[in-house]
Amino acid sequence: MKAFRVRLARSGLELFVAEGRSIASVLQEAGVELPTSCEQGICGTCRTTYLEGEPEHNDFVLTPREQESELMPCCAGSRSELLVLDL
Repeated sequence: MKAFRVRLARSGLELFVAEGRSIASVLQEAGVELPTSCEQGICGTCRTTYLEGEPEHNDFVLTPREQESELMPCCAGSRSELLVLDL
């Protein structure tokens, strides 16, 4: 997965997600509380709404319809340079 930026809509915090890193790990490292469990995209614990951008979905939980507004930060990447999350 290529590098991209993630912005938290509620706080405005913007973070860089380097190639090979997960959104979840970058958020947790920055002190953002995000519940996770499997960290492989199979449990749905970290399900998060996104507001802007084009995620690269790598989970096994979300239906195509759900993928239109949600992603799994433990395994999702981004096709766009910026993803805005509803956090």
